[in-house]
Amino acid sequence: MFSIIFSLLYSQPGISTLKTKSNQELDLVSEPNVGSTTVRDSAHRERRTLIQEWSEMIKIEHTVFALPFALSGLVLACPTLPSLPTVVWTILAFAGARAAAMTLNRLIDANIDALNPRTSDRAVAAGRIGRGQAAIFAVASFALMLLAASKLPALCLWLSPIAILWLSFYSYTKRFTWLCHLVLGVALGGAALGGWVAASGQLSGIAPWLLALAVSTWVAGFDLIYACQDVDFDRHQKLHSLPSRFGIATALNLSSLLHILTVSLLVALGVAMQLGVIYWAGIILVAAMLSWEHSLVKPTDLCRVNAAFFNINGFVSIAAFLAILLDKIL
Repeated sequence: MFSIIFSLLYSQPGISTLKTKSNQELDLVSEPNVGSTTVRDSAHRERRTLIQEWSEMIKIEHTVFALPFALSGLVLACPTLPSLPTVVWTILAFAGARAAAMTLNRLIDANIDALNPRTSDRAVAAGRIGRGQAAIFAVASFALMLLAASKLPALCLWLSPIAILWLSFYSYTKRFTWLCHLVLGVALGGAALGGWVAASGQLSGIAPWLLALAVSTWVAGFDLIYACQDVDFDRHQKLHSLPSRFGIATALNLSSLLHILTVSLLVALGVAMQLGVIYWAGIILVAAMLSWEHSLVKPTDLCRVNAAFFNINGFVSIAAFLAILLDKIL
């Protein structure tokens, strides 16, 4: 299905002529070898641009936020390291779910994004990716998730409809509730539960829920910071977010409280599972990075939101995963 979709996307008109200038204008179409090379180069650039458009739409680079915590659930749930097939199918299930969720978000919010100067150049909003194409891609991505889930313990497949409904529901929440940040947090917290189920086939005990809650509060906290950029737009369009409802200062304070809760939950997880020194060193590092994140953003100065949102949070998830993995191995 993916090959059909992309073959349709790539069937774009090429460039048949190219003008260059030395002593006079030369028509390169009259030179078959040069002309065919030009067409091939143009087609290559076009394909590269299309791939970049789709990659930007699903924000592949943001995978660094949630995938490490999904893998953390996978590692923590196993008495030993998980098998390679389990890791591969878990990553594919996560990739499918995330690609579908991001595509649906861009599709559902296309009209809103087109009005927002910050988001108006997004591919679907700007019309560079058709809405029908995006819908097909979302369906295909969910199909990949279901296929991968069918290769994991049965509970993964049974819970898949809940994941699909929740991921589809999230993009509508900003239309009616300022709790949309928590809905997003729960969605990514579900990735940690998914990794846990993929390894163990069950959700027994308190540990998986502590991990999921830690991820949920962490994501909701940094999403509050990110949403501060759109306060004026959200108010004008009557969209709901915590910053637009209660103000930027209140939102940043609540973000800090959520991240304090994140660290507290990770501490509780370490105690519950009797994890070792490497894990505790990792949690100290996570706490330090979250503290640094909040030092970068002030109610009167949001110029470093992107650094706080992407760079630091990417390090947080990787640091937590490496601490859990190395604690298991060593």
